[in-house]
Amino acid sequence: MTALYYVLGVVLFVGAILVSIGLHELGHMIPAKKFGGKVTQYFIGFGPTVWSKQVGETEYGVKAIPLGGYVKIVGMLPPGADQLADETTVDADGNTVTRVRKSNTGMFTQLISDARAAEWELIKDEDTERLFYKLPSWKKVVVMAGGPTVNILIAFFIFWGVFATYGQKSVEAEAGPPVLDSVSVCVLPYAEEGRECTADDPRTPAIEAGLEPGDVITSFNGTPVSDWDQLRELIRGNEDGEAVIGYERDGAALTGTTSTTVEARPTSQTDETLTQVGFLGVTPTQRIVTETGGPIYTVREMGGMAVETVKALATLPVKVWDVAQAIVGLEERAVDSPVSIVGGGRLAGETVSHDTFPVTEKAVFLLMLIGGFNFFIGMFNFIPLLPLDGGHIASAVWEGVRRRIARLRHRPDPGYVDAAKLLPVAYVVASVMLVMGLVLIVGDLVVPLHLEG
Repeated sequence: MTALYYVLGVVLFVGAILVSIGLHELGHMIPAKKFGGKVTQYFIGFGPTVWSKQVGETEYGVKAIPLGGYVKIVGMLPPGADQLADETTVDADGNTVTRVRKSNTGMFTQLISDARAAEWELIKDEDTERLFYKLPSWKKVVVMAGGPTVNILIAFFIFWGVFATYGQKSVEAEAGPPVLDSVSVCVLPYAEEGRECTADDPRTPAIEAGLEPGDVITSFNGTPVSDWDQLRELIRGNEDGEAVIGYERDGAALTGTTSTTVEARPTSQTDETLTQVGFLGVTPTQRIVTETGGPIYTVREMGGMAVETVKALATLPVKVWDVAQAIVGLEERAVDSPVSIVGGGRLAGETVSHDTFPVTEKAVFLLMLIGGFNFFIGMFNFIPLLPLDGGHIASAVWEGVRRRIARLRHRPDPGYVDAAKLLPVAYVVASVMLVMGLVLIVGDLVVPLHLEG
């Protein structure tokens, strides 16, 4: 039965991601058609076609590799200055087809020319006024932003539903002078916390000061302590200095003397950035706090998520490199390393098949996992580099800006921005994305992350 639940979790997660991909592509297709553009294909997946159906001028279908999707909008690339129409023929259906003569003078030039020719080879005369590159700049932005915006909206509605009902649960110290819940025996690197102490691990300053669970901390270096947050900041700011700790045990006032040590620890509960700070080795008694909220609360929380996502995107290549090293056994895989859809499916399967998790918590974890993937996909696609949606958005914005400037300065219209000239960059970015994706998939198979507990 556990195996069946595991498969169910994987299927639910993968199915939800495929639905999200489909909705992402609808976010492109619907406004494109609304603005008069011609969409010839709408597919979920890549590779060989599993199923397709022609409806009007659009072919809808599913492909074998469920790692993305696409819509084919006619006329994404404008004709180049070095390309002139030199041949007009009639196809078997009686349609006039214009083919483009191309002149190649280098590898990148040829790549651009070939891509442009492939784009234009099957464009018919009646498509001339429906070409994507001829749309006003703001319409191009709407079309290209539609996909990732849908992903972010999916995440918003999932998060809103969870925050409004189940809420966000966090752990915080009990009010008042901190009562110690636990005292660490040895100093462990943050990434290794949870493992057993060895003879080589140094004892914590708390042990050297004689502290025990149940002790109430009343002062630190002569400063009266009123709560855990204050004590935490005093410890962190003490670095490796001497620490005189006042505390109560069974009603008796006692004093312990030690020296705090400097360790790399997270900046805060919400920021996993490691900072060198003073370390004592104690944990206060804590309570679970549940916070609920509506759409405004959700937007505020997603704002914080957006900041963390931007930071994660900035360090993504480094984290993927760390996963690659973990694959070959050079280091342990970090618990905060990125995962692919394979890793997400594994986590979903483990959640649903976990014996001790209540059904409500399983459902919440799955929803947050799906919402998190959608939020990341949306943010990732807004990166202003081709072939991502953000690259097309950036091109359209630049086109609108330079046309506006030309009008204000009474200059001739500079024309359309030629995104084809950025195709070499797109090929490099696509190659990097492919390699990173493969590394994460292999990592999720060889050194997978698992649920704690």
